[in-house]
Amino acid sequence: MAQKIRKPNRLPDYDYSQNGAYFVTICIKDREPILSRISVGANCVRLTDFGKVVDDEIKKMNTVYECVFVDNYVIMPNHIHLLIRIENDGRRPQVAPTVSRIIKQFKGSVTKQIGMSVWQKGFYDHVVRDGYDYQIRWQYIDDNPPKWAEDELYIK
Repeated sequence: MAQKIRKPNRLPDYDYSQNGAYFVTICIKDREPILSRISVGANCVRLTDFGKVVDDEIKKMNTVYECVFVDNYVIMPNHIHLLIRIENDGRRPQVAPTVSRIIKQFKGSVTKQIGMSVWQKGFYDHVVRDGYDYQIRWQYIDDNPPKWAEDELYIK
């Protein structure tokens, strides 16, 4: 069987290290629900041991990259959503990393701690265009747990 050709999802000629906000979704390989447990309709996310590792790494992201901030996130059973902001004011000695570099480092650190790769190849990102778009992404993250049964990545 021929291998599926992946469509590039990055904007051509866009600098993914420039200041701004980025909405990122990272999925677990084969959509295995290994990161958290959610009671359908509830707004309570109970992290598994793997989910706790992911949570710790998300919280450390600003210590790895001084100009990177995670403004909001949610750890779902088989994927995570992050609202990442790059804010390089030129006073920090560190050059801003690209979104791809941030996610590669994050996935690698989690993989090393867990002892195996749990991630699907790649990730989805969306360049946040303005304040309205930012609020929509923020709300989507907040609304994800109570709407888990309606999510396209939901698996019983």
